[in-house]
Amino acid sequence: MQFTAFNFQPTLLEGIESSGYQTATPVQEQVIPLIMQGKDLIASAQTGTGKTAAFLLPVMNQIIINNNHKHVNALILVPTRELAIQIGQVIEGLSYFTNISSIAIYGGSDGQNFVAEKKALQTGADIVVCTPGRLLAHLKMGYVDFGGIEFLILDEADRMLDMGFQDDINSIISHLPKKRQTLLFSATMPEKIRRLARNILHEPAEINIAISRPPEKIVQQAYIIYEPQKLPLVKYLLQTTPHRSAVVFCGRKQDVKQLARELQQARMKVAEIHSDLEQAQREEVLQGFTSGRIPIIIATDILSRGIDVDTIDLVINYDVPHDGEDYVHRIGRTARAEKDGIAMTLVSEKEQNKFADIETLLGKPVDKIAVPEQYGATPTYQPNTRRTSGGGGGGGFNPGKRKFYNKNAGKKR
Repeated sequence: MQFTAFNFQPTLLEGIESSGYQTATPVQEQVIPLIMQGKDLIASAQTGTGKTAAFLLPVMNQIIINNNHKHVNALILVPTRELAIQIGQVIEGLSYFTNISSIAIYGGSDGQNFVAEKKALQTGADIVVCTPGRLLAHLKMGYVDFGGIEFLILDEADRMLDMGFQDDINSIISHLPKKRQTLLFSATMPEKIRRLARNILHEPAEINIAISRPPEKIVQQAYIIYEPQKLPLVKYLLQTTPHRSAVVFCGRKQDVKQLARELQQARMKVAEIHSDLEQAQREEVLQGFTSGRIPIIIATDILSRGIDVDTIDLVINYDVPHDGEDYVHRIGRTARAEKDGIAMTLVSEKEQNKFADIETLLGKPVDKIAVPEQYGATPTYQPNTRRTSGGGGGGGFNPGKRKFYNKNAGKKR
């Protein structure tokens, strides 16, 4: 289905074309008409399905039609600053030929950014993308008027609840008009999400798209090893697997720091991203990664839902994620925009049960790749049993600085 079939406004269609969008994805085909009909919506859609454009395009189209730029028209709540930046970049591209203004609001920055955010909220940016905590800081100051909001979008709602934002979300919603269109997007639909939906949505339509399944184009592999073998093996994999851009995920920031040091000592060009870095440092790393100056990033799960870079063709899980959804989001960083990608997971003895649970979620086993002989004997893959030693193998975006885009087609102030 072509985007022209949705009858979007001409200036928005120009932005769609210039952004390289051609054919609508399945989630876009189903979601866009419902939003344009004014329905509340609860949608299950994994990362990489095109859900960001699915909610942005109809909302932006309605803002253009209404032509009322005196107040905030749409509020988008997201769990992380990385996702706020990413969505802000998408809005910037799609709205370039329109008079829509927008701003991304998130924590971890200096007072100058806070002043810019305050100005945007007071003068009425059309679309505000924000993390809950930062927005609450503005709301408590008393100068934010959300009385004109027509759209509330909660993106990655399951992640926000997992991160403890339930009370913050409820507090923010108390400042919004009851008459509004509310859209809730979540990768999973546990009961806590359904309870939230019942409280904030009105007779919603429900869409389910490819829940908890990574794209088929991702080649998934696993190495069954002992914990001390992880470091030498990850060095080997990065050195011998052809890639343009690679991300290595670690569950703990301490492991990120240690692994980055070890790889740098091995003269690999790597950088790290974790919560100890200031926002400006993270943005600098992401800019280097996007431009190709930094080919390898070592990161915690803070990056697993907050980056959309088409050139990532290799993902390595240094450890097994805690659950299947985190696994899907991690490996979903590769094989984007119809490209191919490889996802490798290093599975130690104590992680075998967790990995078996992930395979159950996937509905099929992940190929076990033999470890090169020079790394010694490896365990047998025996999840849910007592472990014994066995011989042989286990068988673009550029965040930049925040800018408030004014009503003059694509110009910044």
